[in-house]
This record gives sequence, structure tokens and C-alpha cells, in this order.
Amino acid sequence: MTDTYTPPDVWTWDAKNGGKFASTNRPIAGATHDKALPAGDHPYQLHSLATPNGVKVTVMFEEPLEAGKPAEYDAYLIDIGEGDQFGSGFVEINPNSKIPALLDCSGKEPVRVFESASILMHLAEKFDIFLPKEGAARAEVLNWLFWQMGSAPYLGGGFGHFYAYAPEKFQYPIDRFAMETKRQLDVLDRELATRTYIAGEDYTIADMAIWPWYGQLVLGRLYDAATFLDVESYRHVMRWAKLIDARPAVQRGRKVNRSWGEPDMQLPERHSAADFDALPKG
Repeated sequence: MTDTYTPPDVWTWDAKNGGKFASTNRPIAGATHDKALPAGDHPYQLHSLATPNGVKVTVMFEEPLEAGKPAEYDAYLIDIGEGDQFGSGFVEINPNSKIPALLDCSGKEPVRVFESASILMHLAEKFDIFLPKEGAARAEVLNWLFWQMGSAPYLGGGFGHFYAYAPEKFQYPIDRFAMETKRQLDVLDRELATRTYIAGEDYTIADMAIWPWYGQLVLGRLYDAATFLDVESYRHVMRWAKLIDARPAVQRGRKVNRSWGEPDMQLPERHSAADFDALPKG
């Protein structure tokens, strides 16, 4: 680094320093414009985008459907590049203006659910699937679910931001967050050396939370950083990532609320299983 930055006594926001997301980043909360959310016919209304946090939830809907559970849902696209997350309707569901956000209309009164881990737990308990009811098995799933929630900001907001999205590349933050990302991969690799899935021998919401970040990272789908991070050296993580990637519900969940990439991977809105059949064949 050639320049030394001296923080001012009182920080003020300069939108010019926002990088790729300067048009939507801001240091305050609340809605910026009035925009009602669309509503479909199903009990569960998801408003999201196919980022890793969004994929967690679309996979969690597709998996119970695969198992015959009554999990039909409508999924609507929230384009964060256009600031949809700051529309008044979305802010009513999630005052933090982050995807995903869910409105559960299956009961007497609508229930808003935000934060991806909260949505995963809510749906797991609703459908009685992918989360043990009690004891050590339940605790282990929750350990890893909340490990992911605490760890992913280092991968996404830290490594991903400075390696892929920051307007300039600086060695110090890239080294700092690459080190932490590799440490986290090593944590996973050591655990997965002794078990099939991250919380044991059963597939759970812990895997659904971790895979869209770390599984897709080692599969070369995040930040174009697989070589840089030497992901092939984490062979147990790679085995687990490929195992989950082969699940039909995961393959469908990756497509929902996606508006970029190959045409056969894009399903911006999802209202029924037939929507997948209408996609171009890859």
C-alpha cells in the first residue's frame, strides 16, 4: 500500500467510494420509495435473489417438495442492483433490506420471516424435516447453522468484496480475508473427514446453509477464486460439495430467482414445478 489513510474525527458517507454497489449502498435504513410486493396463490411468498443466501431458502423449499411435503411457494425476484430491497413493501417484511424475506400466509395471520437461518428453521419446523427435534443431534445442526451465519461475512463481505468487487485491489485486505476463508475451509474439511454431512450422517438445514457459500466456492462458482484459494486441497469439502450438488432439489433451487448466467439456469420467478419444465434445455 502506497497511501496512508487517516480516519477523520467523524466519518461521513461518500457514495463515490462505494464500488460496484455504490448505487444501492447507504448508511441508513428504511424505504426509499413506495412499491407494493406482488402476491401469488400459494401460502408461502418468497422475495429473494439467487445469491448464496437466497439459494439456501429456495433449496429448502424444493427439498420438502421433493419429499412430498406441502411446501408450494411463489418466488419473486428482488433486484438488489436496482434497489428493490428498499421498496416499502419489502421493508415491511425485512426492515434490514436484505434478501431473502418470506411471508408465511399458511396460518390465521401472515408471519414475516427474515434472515436466512431464521427462514430455514421456520420451514424445517413447519414441514418437520431436516432438523432433529431434540438432543445432541439438534444442537449439532444448530451449531453449524449459526457457524455459517457468523462465518460467511468473512467470505462474502470480506474476501469476496475485496477480491472481486472492490474498485481497487489491495493486498492487505485480500490476504486477511483469504487467510480466514482458508481457515474456515479447513474447519469444514476436518469435520467432513469423519462424517458424510456437516452435522453427521443426515442431510440437514446446516448443509443447506453452508453449501451455497462454501460448496459453490470450491466448485468454482463464486468470485472466480478456486485456483487462488487452492480449493482442490480441501478434498473432503469437495466430496461433500459434489454430493449435495447432485441433489435434484438443489439443482432446481439454484435456478430460482436467478436472472443471469446460462438461459437454462434462469428462473426469475417460480410459481409451480412446471416452471422448470419450461426452461431451455442446457
